[in-house]
Amino acid sequence: MDNWFRSKWFVRVIALALAVLLYIFVNVETNRPTASDSTFPSQSDDAQTISDVPVEIEIDSEKYVVSGVPESVKVTMEGSPGILTPVLTNRNFKVFVDLEGYEAGEHRVELQHTISPDIDAYIEPKQIDVVIEEKATEEFEVAVDFLNEGKLAEGYELGDYEVEPGTVTITSAKSVIDRIGIVKVYVDLAGLDRSIDRREVPVNVYDSQGNPLSVNVQPENVVVSADIHNPSKTVPLSVETNGELPEGYSLTSISANVEEVEVFARSSVLENIETINTEEIDLSEITESGTIEANISLPDGANVSDNKTVEVAVELAQTKTIEALPIEVEGLGDELESAFLDPENGEMNVTVSGSQEDVDGITADDFRFFIDLSDLEPGEHEVPISVEGPEGVEVVPEFEQATIEITE
Repeated sequence: MDNWFRSKWFVRVIALALAVLLYIFVNVETNRPTASDSTFPSQSDDAQTISDVPVEIEIDSEKYVVSGVPESVKVTMEGSPGILTPVLTNRNFKVFVDLEGYEAGEHRVELQHTISPDIDAYIEPKQIDVVIEEKATEEFEVAVDFLNEGKLAEGYELGDYEVEPGTVTITSAKSVIDRIGIVKVYVDLAGLDRSIDRREVPVNVYDSQGNPLSVNVQPENVVVSADIHNPSKTVPLSVETNGELPEGYSLTSISANVEEVEVFARSSVLENIETINTEEIDLSEITESGTIEANISLPDGANVSDNKTVEVAVELAQTKTIEALPIEVEGLGDELESAFLDPENGEMNVTVSGSQEDVDGITADDFRFFIDLSDLEPGEHEVPISVEGPEGVEVVPEFEQATIEITE
């Protein structure tokens, strides 16, 4: 071994080998990729990734609009804790794409950042494809789409409405402006029973197929006012009945305590209403005059402002027959006798009609039937029957005259 070190050729070979190794080491260090050229960071204990870093666009925004720029990107940073921690805490940096000087068209550009050069930063994606278009501005009328109009409170309907402002200004790429089909706002009417007073709603922009478009709208919200009202109509009220009164009774009058009612409903319902009826009153259950309560029968979708019942006054007429009332004989001479030929027994019935109150207490004692035979000679005679009875009722005797025979 000592002999090797004494050989000058051995030393020269060793020196050459060391020189070659040193050259390779220096070359490798010189050509190692920098942080900004690497797609993925090297492993480090002091590395942090932020996945929601917003991307800013630098361009003449008065002239151009840009599409294809992501809202945010993922940024991984490596560095010493003393430098890295404040940057992560304060986030005092930005990621941006510099499009100043670019013309309209498609471009592939690199995302840039303002992170400290003492920190190795890696952005994903590093490059993006963008489309730069000339900006266009146009004014559009705002349409209102009322949702759930059929679910307004019962009887209520939509009247006049207004939008403030009636138009909005939309700014975007000219190709997007040309695609705009409709600009509208939505107003939900479900359950409403009062007018809408200056409700603020956002403006929506769609193409002709109904797809939403992302554009700049000024103003972003508009104010909608709408009249929600409950139309009404005053119509006659009719009392409806069914069945027949019990035997011996007739209906003198039947009427409600109101002649008209105000009906509330939507216009489409009101136009078909000419009168309103009560629910049918069953006459077979009525045996006396008085007042009963009846419900108002309303069509679907209609209502009344007050109680849905009315008072109905019922006036009955009663008919009563009193049987076998004797017919008295007056004015017959002392030497004469009389006999009834018709009616044979000298009795007849009488029918009394009138209000239930007047008829109810009438008895046979309230009547007197008689015939006057004064100045009549023996023979057969037809004599009118006189009737005395209570006033205020209709009295119908069974016979108006009697046939008698007078004998000596």
